[in-house]
Amino acid sequence: MSNFSGPSMAGAVDLSGLVNKQNAPQAPTSASGAYVREADDRTVGGLVELSKTIPVILEIYGGGAAPQLAGLIEKYQGKLVLGTVAAESAPELLRALQVQGYPVVAALVGGQPVPLFQGIPPEAEITPVLDQVLELAAKNGVTGVMPAPEGEEAAPQEPPLPPLHQEAFDALSRGDIPAAKAAYQQALKEAPADSDAATGLAHVELLERVQGVSLDQARADAAAAPGDVHKALMVADLDMSGGHVEDACRRLLALYPSATEEDKELLRQRLLSFFVVAGPGHEDVKKARTTLTSLMF
Repeated sequence: MSNFSGPSMAGAVDLSGLVNKQNAPQAPTSASGAYVREADDRTVGGLVELSKTIPVILEIYGGGAAPQLAGLIEKYQGKLVLGTVAAESAPELLRALQVQGYPVVAALVGGQPVPLFQGIPPEAEITPVLDQVLELAAKNGVTGVMPAPEGEEAAPQEPPLPPLHQEAFDALSRGDIPAAKAAYQQALKEAPADSDAATGLAHVELLERVQGVSLDQARADAAAAPGDVHKALMVADLDMSGGHVEDACRRLLALYPSATEEDKELLRQRLLSFFVVAGPGHEDVKKARTTLTSLMF
């Protein structure tokens, strides 16, 4: 998903036929969670209408698989509603959305579909995109919230971000990487022990390094010069940006033993930044950290 450019309302698709079908007598849409609804061709029109008030995420699945996004959508406490659609029950919807394969994930905002994912990426990649969907919805006046079911209290709202963290988040939301980097750097200057700012800065610096870089070209360059540390660093960055932690770390660790002292320091620093991006609890980070320690000592 590193090539994802953000939700857009461009390219409207007419779903009015499905809305009209919703007006015919039918069985009610079933719910599999507080903010999750199962839908098919007969009932998806209700979700199209709902999306004019509350943004809806459509997860179309099939082939014996099961929907996977319910737990993540529940965390949004009604700011998003999930519609799960078994592909075989919604041929008209698949035609309208020009679905070529599944699982596939789209948003409905103001009655219009917005393509998001082909396949289900890791949660760390999905969450920023869902946040962008909420921003897109707000720009289009779709700001409703689904109330919590009766007898169930809504989860307490998360505390607001510290000002500099909010500044960085807002900058990233508008694609301004330098401003986000500056905000996290200032946060660390004011509070050197701010681990969230350190993690945010590591993410932003990774985004900065891979901006506009072609993965195919970077791989070709690295293959042509297998001992070139700088070319290996670029491919490793691209692997990390795509969530391939093991591949990124393994590439750099393989170069470490034969590298010059200067290049060893470059490799070490980049690996440490990867450890921050992925998080200390990540299994691939634990393995790579152990390997790096053994190589260093």
